[in-house]
Amino acid sequence: MTEPVIALTKALIAERSISPDDKNCQKMIIDRLKPLGFVIEEVNIGKTKNLWAYHGNGKTLMFAGHTDVVPAGDESKWSYPPFEPTIDENGVLYGRGAADMKSGVAAMVCAAESFVKKYPNHTGRVAFLLTSDEEAEATDGTIKVVDLLIKRQEKIDYCIVGEPSSDSVLGDQIKNGRRGSLTANLVVHGIQGHVAYPHLADNPVHKFAPALNELVTTVWDNGNEYFPQTTMQIANINGGTGAENVVPGDLSVQFNFRYSSELTDEMIKAKVDAILRKHNLNYTLKWRLSGQPFLTPQGELTDAATSAIKTFTQLDSKLSTSGGTSDGRFIAKLGCQVIEFGVLNKTIHKVNENVNCQDVVTLQAIYIDILERLLLA
Repeated sequence: MTEPVIALTKALIAERSISPDDKNCQKMIIDRLKPLGFVIEEVNIGKTKNLWAYHGNGKTLMFAGHTDVVPAGDESKWSYPPFEPTIDENGVLYGRGAADMKSGVAAMVCAAESFVKKYPNHTGRVAFLLTSDEEAEATDGTIKVVDLLIKRQEKIDYCIVGEPSSDSVLGDQIKNGRRGSLTANLVVHGIQGHVAYPHLADNPVHKFAPALNELVTTVWDNGNEYFPQTTMQIANINGGTGAENVVPGDLSVQFNFRYSSELTDEMIKAKVDAILRKHNLNYTLKWRLSGQPFLTPQGELTDAATSAIKTFTQLDSKLSTSGGTSDGRFIAKLGCQVIEFGVLNKTIHKVNENVNCQDVVTLQAIYIDILERLLLA
């Protein structure tokens, strides 16, 4: 397939841009946007490259995404080298970042190119916010650019995050919100000793067990019409020295909450503390908030997206808040309508990550249609 959007996708995949190393991805995009008259601003922080670019004035539709990827892992397990983009006989493009989200970035850029060339004096503003710091720490990327835009009082009306949001077929699902993410790093303190003399030790594993049972069996909420119920999952747990005859002195437990808008992070923290205190534990607890829940109700952006998807796929898209976090959690702070819409997510972060080339071409067409509906109306 020789469409420009596929050529750009392949060129981006060929860059080994493991987070936060952008390699040449954003330069490639700048070289395409600048000749069209886009205002280009590189906001680079530490090892992270960020791009803020726009064309036109007025009501703004911003495309957002990332140029970084996760490591490929054991490359010998891939059918094709992960950074040598390969299209098979079925029109499927393989490579790290094919779905998450270099095809989405390519579709955004090519859609903007087509729109600006067709409507050079268009009303409204087409903008981009791209980062190379989404897959790893996410500390010097979108969150920092959003803070800068807020400080400047930039008005963003709509944002499309090009993350792979589709489930079974392109367009079956739009993400119009995400649950919050809150991680607890807990250390339960005991007294190390010999297993043969338990009266001289204090086993933190034994003491924590009842509290653990209460944490995992608690119904934190029942969700609501937009969000599924809050979930709590143990991610890591470790205690002991590795010796079979030693009572551990400490037990380390890490657990994560994916929470609905029925709760706040402070409510969760308070309830966890209450459970731990109830079981008379000696503990140290540190929290990391990855993102607050956000929601874009049905409105102009969701209507434009569902109509455009219907035009090109004949599907009635459903709105969903399922899945993990994305940079949409930072962008929501701008007060704009935010959705995530992109290709299928079934192979992201996996060996043999891939995307259907026709889906990428269709995605570009859908993006153009959304631009026309929102900025030319």
